[in-house]
Amino acid sequence: MIADFKVVSIIPARGGSKAIKNKNLRYLGGKPLVCWPIDSSRNLPEIDRIVVSTDDKAIAKVSEKCGAEVILRAPELATDKSLVIDTVRDLIPKICVEPNYRHIFLLLEPTSPFRSSKTIRSCLARIVEDGFDSVATFSQAAINPERVWSIKNGVPTPFLKNAVPWLPRQHLKPAYELNGAVYAFIADQLPQKGVSLLFGKFAAEIITSDEVIDIDTERDLKIANAILTAK
Repeated sequence: MIADFKVVSIIPARGGSKAIKNKNLRYLGGKPLVCWPIDSSRNLPEIDRIVVSTDDKAIAKVSEKCGAEVILRAPELATDKSLVIDTVRDLIPKICVEPNYRHIFLLLEPTSPFRSSKTIRSCLARIVEDGFDSVATFSQAAINPERVWSIKNGVPTPFLKNAVPWLPRQHLKPAYELNGAVYAFIADQLPQKGVSLLFGKFAAEIITSDEVIDIDTERDLKIANAILTAK
């Protein structure tokens, strides 16, 4: 617990990945991807429950072995077009059953394994100490939008009106991207409709690129393993 909140790690791990078959069970640094957020959560005493949401029996078995509780999700919440926020909405009445407590949910995707304990704690602090309803991690954008182009009929034009793509990096406006490493939010404040996990009074927790990787392809997985080997 932290303050008067119970803290629950929510780890979404469906089985039907296509770009990388059985992605959440693929190994990174000697353990399955799904175990990375489980281990991060187990190392933080503030976290009361670790819940893996999956439709896959193999993922469920590995998750339980790693120390998580498993809640099986319905097939309609595990398709390529399913939104993770709908899975979260489905979990709230199953988890938030104690009337004397409010809950903070930490959404930790297995595909963002390099998040640090410090970052998770910082996100919790933004809610408990600073009074935000939701927090998400951001990092400096890999490509500044002022350097992005639109191409129509073979003719390139700056994607942003009045942008000057030729400017030195130091003269560009700072730009950040949502990186998916950590989402933290007060569960009972989550809107019943909408697609955003940033809601109410929300904030950005800015982290360095060292914590940021989104494993979506075989190439991403190779890069992540190479980073670990180099370290």
